[in-house]
Amino acid sequence: MSTDDSDFHLATTVDSSGDAHIRVTGDLDWDTADELTETARALLRADPAPRGLHLDCARLTLCDSLGLASLLMIHRTCADAGVRLHLDNRPAPLRRLLEMTGTAFLFDDAAGTGAQEASGEAAAAPPPPPPPLA
Repeated sequence: MSTDDSDFHLATTVDSSGDAHIRVTGDLDWDTADELTETARALLRADPAPRGLHLDCARLTLCDSLGLASLLMIHRTCADAGVRLHLDNRPAPLRRLLEMTGTAFLFDDAAGTGAQEASGEAAAAPPPPPPPLA
């Protein structure tokens, strides 16, 4: 968890092509997940709505279960709004969390930009979704 609110920061922009961007800095956890979710929702409520929503995770230092829940809520909100979500510049711990939880495929976009590692290395094809629970 964050011990200091100054460790977490969100910077938002909308580019000329109509894509919204949120740069995430610090720990995405119990203390900060709601702020990211609400920031994303506010951008998605804009008129006109963005064409895409990019979360730049290059400066993300930690993502716990509430952080993952926030990303999943944002994914669902984007899907409902018809807006493509991109998780850009994923640090290794975030990639591992998404892979371990079977959620990585939700954040892989067709262009592969969300799946690229922070080092710029292209990712392999996404795994198939997990089987439904019996």
